[in-house]
Amino acid sequence: QVQLVESGGGLVQPGGSLELSCAASGSIFTVSTMGWYRQAPGKQRELVATHFSIGSENYADSVKGRFTISRDNAKNTVFLRMNSLKPEDTAVYYCHGAFTRSWNDAYSPYWGQGTPVTVSS
Repeated sequence: QVQLVESGGGLVQPGGSLELSCAASGSIFTVSTMGWYRQAPGKQRELVATHFSIGSENYADSVKGRFTISRDNAKNTVFLRMNSLKPEDTAVYYCHGAFTRSWNDAYSPYWGQGTPVTVSS
């Protein structure tokens, strides 16, 4: 199995910053994408940012210029630096990754348990 453990969520004032991290562990052979989704109360889960194994990134339009995704491949860890936070960024943030567990395995998606982020004064 593969486990994803997020950390770094919390309460922050509008305009503030937070950094989330997500460490993957377990039976990992290769890693493809790692990224972040979020789900606000009463809304569907949405993509925030993705880091591809080739090094490229993509972001939701709502976070472009404010959020930065990065990755430490040696540690199978992905980070999300969130600046200029707005109340509408309030959500539970979920880490996501696609992994294989052996040489002949297909990539499978895995999710973390989520970490809450609240932006409020």
